[in-house]
Amino acid sequence: MKAVTTSPPSLDVDVVLPCLDEAEALPWVLARVPRGWRALVVDNGSTDGSADIARAMGATVVHEPRRGFGAACHAGLAAATADIVCFCDCDASLDPSLLAPFVGEVRAGEADLVLGRRRPQNRGAWPPHARVGNFALARILRRRTGLRLHDLGPLRAARREALLALGLTDRRSGYPLQMVVRAADAGWRIAEHDVPYLPRAGASKVTGTWRGTWQTVRDMRRVLAEAPVPEGIRR
Repeated sequence: MKAVTTSPPSLDVDVVLPCLDEAEALPWVLARVPRGWRALVVDNGSTDGSADIARAMGATVVHEPRRGFGAACHAGLAAATADIVCFCDCDASLDPSLLAPFVGEVRAGEADLVLGRRRPQNRGAWPPHARVGNFALARILRRRTGLRLHDLGPLRAARREALLALGLTDRRSGYPLQMVVRAADAGWRIAEHDVPYLPRAGASKVTGTWRGTWQTVRDMRRVLAEAPVPEGIRR
């Protein structure tokens, strides 16, 4: 893996954590957010007390009643005030402390968007159907954008104002892909680095089943069929 610039925790970083019934995972995740960063837990209709746990641990809770991964992520982006915004799943499959070098790379101007390429740490971390779906979409993405990315994972960092300027519209499973596609169309420098991927806590709401994976692939294929981003928001 290419060496990246490290950086100490800073108050100009918000971490968006989309959350739907993640009471089991939240303590582990929030304890690993770098000190000085603000955790934005976007509650997407939890019924297990996730929001209360997040508040008790010092996180800022944002409520997004409209269901959908993209809806939760975008609500967090809209609520963020920091210069740099990170995204991380809230299911304990990814360690938010791994975002520190990503932030350093963005802050140093070495990249505009930094993504984590998930590397499963055991067989149970990434179900075969989810891995196959991700591989297929990554290949389509390469044809669409020319980017040689391997993963569309949720661990990522970029500047808030630039992300808002992309005009992201997907509010379902296509949100992470739309961010990458529009960033590529806008001429962003996009970097990808390996990150360990752990078995998630609890059941997946998206890719835990073949049906959920198919819905995700369908959402993402729709994003890939969109016209290129307008010239007005190119860098």
